[in-house]
Amino acid sequence: MAMRVCVYRNMGQHVSVAVGKNDICAAGSRFCGRISRWNHTNPWKDGIGMGDIDIQIGDKPLKLSTGKLARFADGCAIAQIGETSVMVTAISKTTPSASSSFLPLTVDFRQKAAAAGRIPMNHLRRERGPTDFEILTSRVIDRSIRPLFPQGYVFDSQIICNCLAVDGINDPDILSINAASAALSLSDIPWNGPVGAVRMGLIDGKFIVNPTRLELIKSKLNLIVTGSKKSSIVMLEGSAENILQPEFCKAIKLGIKETNQIINGIESLCKTHGKKKRVVENMLTIPEDILKAATNIAKDKIYEVFSDYSHHKFSRDNAISNIRTECIDRLTAMFPENEVFLFNEAFNFLVKDVFRNIILDEDRRCDGRSLTALRDISCEVDMYKPLHGSALFQRGQTQVLCTVTFDSIDSALKGDALSEIISGIKEKNFLLHYEFPPFATNEVGRMFASRRELGHGALAEKALKPVIPKKFPFTIRLTSEVLESNGVPITAAVAGVAIGLVAKTEDDNRSNITDYRLMTDILGIEDYMGDMDFKMAGTKKGITALQLVKWMSGELVRKMDVCGELVRKMDVCENIEVPVFKRAKFVGPGGYNIRKLMAGTGVTVTQVDESNFSVFAPTPNAMIEAKEQIEELLQDDQEIELEFGGVYTATITEIRDSGIMVKLYPSMTPTLLHNSQLDVRKISHPSVLKFEVGQEITVKFFGRDPVSGKIRLSRKVLLAPASAVVRHLGPKDNSFSNTGV
Repeated sequence: MAMRVCVYRNMGQHVSVAVGKNDICAAGSRFCGRISRWNHTNPWKDGIGMGDIDIQIGDKPLKLSTGKLARFADGCAIAQIGETSVMVTAISKTTPSASSSFLPLTVDFRQKAAAAGRIPMNHLRRERGPTDFEILTSRVIDRSIRPLFPQGYVFDSQIICNCLAVDGINDPDILSINAASAALSLSDIPWNGPVGAVRMGLIDGKFIVNPTRLELIKSKLNLIVTGSKKSSIVMLEGSAENILQPEFCKAIKLGIKETNQIINGIESLCKTHGKKKRVVENMLTIPEDILKAATNIAKDKIYEVFSDYSHHKFSRDNAISNIRTECIDRLTAMFPENEVFLFNEAFNFLVKDVFRNIILDEDRRCDGRSLTALRDISCEVDMYKPLHGSALFQRGQTQVLCTVTFDSIDSALKGDALSEIISGIKEKNFLLHYEFPPFATNEVGRMFASRRELGHGALAEKALKPVIPKKFPFTIRLTSEVLESNGVPITAAVAGVAIGLVAKTEDDNRSNITDYRLMTDILGIEDYMGDMDFKMAGTKKGITALQLVKWMSGELVRKMDVCGELVRKMDVCENIEVPVFKRAKFVGPGGYNIRKLMAGTGVTVTQVDESNFSVFAPTPNAMIEAKEQIEELLQDDQEIELEFGGVYTATITEIRDSGIMVKLYPSMTPTLLHNSQLDVRKISHPSVLKFEVGQEITVKFFGRDPVSGKIRLSRKVLLAPASAVVRHLGPKDNSFSNTGV
């Protein structure tokens, strides 16, 4: 049996362990791997050694190192800012995946409790399953590196990000992107990187690169920018408090400038410590003769389907599926020696090529819209009365039911100790959960929160959070992809839209664009066929959230006004300020006026505080009608200014158990003169003083209550031995007539 000596260094000591061909090499309880793996990636054999580099990013140094840990991985890098360190490993199989026609890439980010000096608090005291934060961070890393893998690379690949140490000041997510970029660049895995990533903040008008956790709390902007060579934008993700377009563009420009420093540093590290890229012979390529045959069979039929505007999603998919079946059957007969998956890939390539060329060459879309047109949008609110709020959103064939639930502040989501250290958030009282059940696409499947659903919900939550009152005394939970809800007193309406890009480039790196088209409000098929999916949300004032998926080169998308178009369609919720002293007149006896307003116009009226009411209308016309009725209801014939301490003649309009209702002038809303202010004696009912409706009495005016706004009057103070001037207010003017008392 062949023998090999593995030299393992432990605490400065070299330990020799003799192993057989199929044995496992281990020393000090460390797993080293099988001999076959040893032969493939022997780090000592390559003689690469350890190396590191410091890169100045903003006012903080970013340190990247390699060669010390996880040396059996295809690539490994450690990134450090402050005392926060992340190790990322990259592994890719050398044989292609037989079941995939796309890149089977898995990215896992794990935050370990030990990294923050904590012990997991579950009953087993072990690391639990991935949290929402870990899943969302994994998705950000995935979107930053996936677009740069070469076309046709179908080898199982995995990126694992481990938090080694967390200082509670610097976030590990940005470090993970840069460490993943370095690990892939240092490895022998084919990849068109590197990329660099920074987080941009905005405090008091000043942009900050990689802000600390405390700085991020004060920042109006939280934007992650991932860029590649030649200033190409690979990924954007962030939230903002109504950031204007010029500030947004400046943040991206500054971010790309900083990412170039990281890219240069990684390339410098790779020159001395990087591995030679492996030559992949089994890349998924389509033979020219098969592609030409598929073109002759199906191109015209595919073009006809995408040019027929009468198709909807399912009819279009069915038509393409029928053409696919016919094409593959004929190709199978023509090329019996080839596998069916090649025919399927040839057809997919042809479909994508025809679809994109219609957009690029003819400026047409498969549903007949122009490149900048929005689909028809309709919103219905207050669908189910028992709920705190509900809305039905319809756009094309997309239909979403949204609900809002209020609960006590004790129902807020409590974070674990590690998440609190990393994010600084102890609890969340605003939650948005997005769900995509299988019946939505006429499929059978399991009901569970996938990574995609978590990502979509997190983006919508970022978009809406800036308009939620910061000290709202309830916990709010929204279900589904909600842009607006009935019952939450938001400061402005928020709308979102997806922008797509279809481009022609000269090379695989997509650095030289020869032609491109931007599309507003893209369909699912346009997202799949296109080069970019740029989701953006905002108010009339500015941007609140964004996410760029796939890739974009050169200048930023210039279509920022599309959110404004959506908001104009959806901005049918307004706050009406009602003076406190007019609230009774607005509400009416037992809420009669509000119920009459809601029944007559279809609006929903919700009281926000003492003087503010939220009015939500299903259509802009309903809002206009409601506002006219409210203005008519609140207007006075003539508002007469009363003098503090003045004595006036009041007319009794009603006698109640607690006192009498009086008016000082005809157009005035009756106000209560309480029993305690009717006489110097203590009385239990006004009848003992033999008051009658229509009787005139003299009262003294003491202003309005600062809390309720109600007029404060007293008859009692005038019954003491004194003299005063009684002022009679005319019904149409401010004239006075004086009478001695």
